Amino acid sequence: MNNPIIFESAIRNDVIFGEHVKVVNPVNLYGCKIGEGCFIGPFVEIQKDVVIGDRTKVQSHSFICELVTIGDDCFIGHGVMFINDLFETGGPARGDKTKWKNTVIGNNVSLGSNATILPISICDNVVIGAGAVVTKDITEPGIYAGNPAALLRKI
Repeated sequence: MNNPIIFESAIRNDVIFGEHVKVVNPVNLYGCKIGEGCFIGPFVEIQKDVVIGDRTKVQSHSFICELVTIGDDCFIGHGVMFINDLFETGGPARGDKTKWKNTVIGNNVSLGSNATILPISICDNVVIGAGAVVTKDITEPGIYAGNPAALLRKI
């Protein structure tokens, strides 16, 4: 039997788009704000209350959960995962959003493919290597890699 593949996109009307945004389907976007000149690749989910700054690129298969703010001129590589629930009670918060934490990404930050970003802050002008796990705030511009991510060199 030859069944066609059906791709569905969910872009709800509560998404605020800046001018000149390119979105490649399929995606799941809701309750978020996407800045001017952004690119959102396929198979991306961006949840409510996320703010993405101008000219930021989000590559395919990335997941940006609630409570994330991303600055201007950033690059989010393929398969980057943001986390807002640290399972502080030994398991998921199960709808108790008061246990969720926020993440703030500065301007001109590049997150390499398959990086995992826990609820932290990253200052401007930072590069996070592919596969890195960012577990603590980054307050100094530079290149970081590893698990947990550590400073390789200043830039």
